[in-house]
Amino acid sequence: MTEAIGWFSSFILVLTISKQVYKQWKSGSSEGVSKWLFLGQITASVGFTVYSVLVGNWVFVVTNALMLVSAIVGGLILLKHRRTERRGQQSASAARDSRPVHA
Repeated sequence: MTEAIGWFSSFILVLTISKQVYKQWKSGSSEGVSKWLFLGQITASVGFTVYSVLVGNWVFVVTNALMLVSAIVGGLILLKHRRTERRGQQSASAARDSRPVHA
């Protein structure tokens, strides 16, 4: 029963985080999302995965490994959105600068 509670909790956590990353990807925006969130999650997930392997807790090994994957994917989505936003701002700025000036 103990293992079942652990696996169920793991499933819910990974599902919740995955749903949020999917929403971020689907919306095409990462507005309000900090890069530090993903850097912190990656760092913590690596540490917790290593720790879980060392103590032999496979529920936490799998959970933390999946959390690491979600953090990497979320971080890559964030970088893609930021790059797209910068290009859009540069294009808008270039369009403004290329308009003829009327006296």
